[in-house]
Amino acid sequence: MTFALPRLFRLAGPLLLFPLAVSAAGPRPNILLFVADNWAWPHAGVLGDPTARTPVFDRIAREGVLFPHAFCPVPSCSPTRASVLTGRAAHQLGEAASLWSLFPRRLQVFTEMLRQAGYEVGFSGKGWSPGRYLEAGWTENPVGKSYPDFATFLVQRDPAKPFFFWSGNTDTSLNRWRYEPAGWAGLDPKSLRVPPELPDVDAVRESMLAYYGSVSRIDADAGRCIAELEQRRLLADTLVVYTSDNGWQMPRGLANCYDTGTRVPLAIAWGKRLTAGRVAQEFVDLTDLAPTFLEVAGVTPPPTMTATSFLDVLLGKPSAVPRDHVFVERERHANVRRGDLSYPIRGLRTREFLYLWNLRPDRWPAGDPKAYFAVGDYGDVDGSRAKDYMLAHADEATMRPFIALSFGKRPEEELYDLRRDPHQLRNLARDPAYATTRTDLRARVERWMRETADPRVDPTYDAWDKYPYFGGRVVDEHGHPIKKKAPPKQ
Repeated sequence: MTFALPRLFRLAGPLLLFPLAVSAAGPRPNILLFVADNWAWPHAGVLGDPTARTPVFDRIAREGVLFPHAFCPVPSCSPTRASVLTGRAAHQLGEAASLWSLFPRRLQVFTEMLRQAGYEVGFSGKGWSPGRYLEAGWTENPVGKSYPDFATFLVQRDPAKPFFFWSGNTDTSLNRWRYEPAGWAGLDPKSLRVPPELPDVDAVRESMLAYYGSVSRIDADAGRCIAELEQRRLLADTLVVYTSDNGWQMPRGLANCYDTGTRVPLAIAWGKRLTAGRVAQEFVDLTDLAPTFLEVAGVTPPPTMTATSFLDVLLGKPSAVPRDHVFVERERHANVRRGDLSYPIRGLRTREFLYLWNLRPDRWPAGDPKAYFAVGDYGDVDGSRAKDYMLAHADEATMRPFIALSFGKRPEEELYDLRRDPHQLRNLARDPAYATTRTDLRARVERWMRETADPRVDPTYDAWDKYPYFGGRVVDEHGHPIKKKAPPKQ
């Protein structure tokens, strides 16, 4: 069976298909997008977390608008960043829907559109990543020109132009967690709330403290960006967006379509243009950032964008589209299943329910139990003291429920009643009392897939398993760990 994209959604060549229409009157604002790496909701002080120390995020929320129902489209770094850049559902982006992929040159990105409209564009830290783009014909990261930091950009930019800057902080990435107490400075270990999907043991608490320490560091970095704007008297004229690309790297977090993998903090300030301290209850998908930035800049989004600007909501006006749900999905995260297999999911998150459709339930959602290519055993769960402890004690009766939640196979459908089960632990997909709800949510997901030309409407489609994976290998062809060479002696 072959699958053809409808004409509207065929991937077009870069830049030339849709002319830009600039419609803004008067001065156009600067835009600062601060993107943390693997920082999950609700880990911020203003969101009620007693451990998190986030004075800068709290300030942005206090002076602007807080969005407690913000979600990434894919619980994985580069796919979410690709959707943010293009304003499109990940399944429309070919191989860019997967981690450690290639970013096709044919994809239009809002940063190029802003540049064409007269904006100065740059980024620092983590832009579109991880993956490759030079091999696809890009001369720089799809986000734009790289700078050492925001301050350097502000010094070197053309002051006659408005600017867009993407500040990509990676302090919350697991490889930068600090497990020693010095990394937890200022945090109260007694305030930790271990979520019910994880065992309350020292290894989990130490991992959480290491993570929370990194949250403090990303917030300090955001503070430096704000200070640069204030020093140059630019803050009042800058739209400041502070968010994260996906959930945390604890078991059942990153790479999962539960809230722990997809729900992210989001706060936006814009001088006196916004009503300070407002909490917007509308749902926002990070993919919506692209058309929002374009509208702010007076640029008409191309019709290929499936996302919709939420500038109306930001300004306190009624939303032009329903904002009571988001769709979530994933393809291949790390290459952790024999045969380079993905673990595809399509899902729908409403205020009351989370519905997930696991399209290949015969596969291991967390990766093969024994390391195949990347990361390690159950490689879609990144290594932490928490993971190591859980696997080391997997056979203990008290640990088995936690192992099942984070590492076990899952049925084709999952349904969670968030009114009674906010942590999404009890699957009700087979409960007769929820049959009508399950059928309705499944139908909405299938309709979304058809309307957005998802290749997965063909049940045999598995092209994502065949796209190259550019992440590093950790085992050889026999499944044995590859030992790293020791550095040469000085």
